[in-house]
Amino acid sequence: MRPVSQAGAALLHLLVVTGPALLGLLTALYTARPSVFFLAPGMMLAVAVIACDGWIIASRRWITGSLALTTQAAFLLFAGSYRASPLPPALPLSGPLPQASPPVGMAIYALPTGLIHRTAAFAYRGGSPWKEWDSVMTAALVRHPQGDVLIETGLGRTIASQFRQMPFLFRLATDLAPSEPAADQLDAAGYDRKHLRYILLTHVHWDHVSGVPDFPGVPVLVTTAEHEFIADGGFANATARSIDPSRWQDYTFDGGPYLGFDRSHDLYGDGSIVMVPAPGHTPGSVVVFVALPDDTRYAFVGDLAWRREGILEREERPWLVRKALEHDPVAVQQSLLRMSAIAIRFPQIILAPSHDSRGYAAIPRWSRSALVWTNHVAGSSVPGWSCR
Repeated sequence: MRPVSQAGAALLHLLVVTGPALLGLLTALYTARPSVFFLAPGMMLAVAVIACDGWIIASRRWITGSLALTTQAAFLLFAGSYRASPLPPALPLSGPLPQASPPVGMAIYALPTGLIHRTAAFAYRGGSPWKEWDSVMTAALVRHPQGDVLIETGLGRTIASQFRQMPFLFRLATDLAPSEPAADQLDAAGYDRKHLRYILLTHVHWDHVSGVPDFPGVPVLVTTAEHEFIADGGFANATARSIDPSRWQDYTFDGGPYLGFDRSHDLYGDGSIVMVPAPGHTPGSVVVFVALPDDTRYAFVGDLAWRREGILEREERPWLVRKALEHDPVAVQQSLLRMSAIAIRFPQIILAPSHDSRGYAAIPRWSRSALVWTNHVAGSSVPGWSCR
């Protein structure tokens, strides 16, 4: 019996020392993908580790106990990285809302393409691990007389093969639920693609460029910094690297300050679509401001924050997510605070993080009736943009 007891003791030693690391992995997996398959083992493991602690203390195995104390302290630090920790308040923003002259007939429509089931704790510090959150992937079609613009593309027709290229651990932690691609939604409504002038990206990660191949020949607007980042961005940029290089069209920030950002680029010169640099998540990330004729304004902030709470409560993403996915966490903080100041000064601007469904709730869904209405309004009032 002695060899068995020795083996059992060795197993308990191993469990009490390495258990917290495995518990940290299960915690990270559960916050990213809420599932009983991660939750139940995590709870059982936590009970087992506590029981082993009692055995270590009763047996006076102080060396093992010291190692166990170290690993458990590390786990507690890791778990603490999910708690709320707001950034200092942003400096107040002054000055009026920038002028814009959006043309008659300009409109915006949402094209939901899928979602990922996650928890609020994954999205921002202070989010509840028990609150499930659907991380949406939605494209936004801006209809404009000078040419329509698709902001992001969402999940495309080949998302299944794109997703298979991702690392195993990422796929394990990602419960992806694709729906109808943006291209199919547009085609089903009879949209004439000759009106689509640009695809405009906030950044080039896989879930933002997935649908680009579904729109052959349409130029894809990115900053020079983001274009250069495509080759260096690891697995998250794999889809971007597979896109025809001739599709990418760089732009520069040739305009002056805009809502606290030091530079800007006015796409059509009328203030209706304005991009500003918001680096951090990626080197060339941008925020896209859209102004409509009825004075409604949107701020498409990309992945600067995954939920509005990141901006309104000045909460970063949890430590592990920042380490894995953010190019420059300090730059993210700076951009986050700029947007926070804007939200305080101009609460009428609708914040639309790329993965927060609340930002798209007020945007009408694309449909055949939407096509008929915008074509009618624009065709009757704006030269050069006629009904089919």
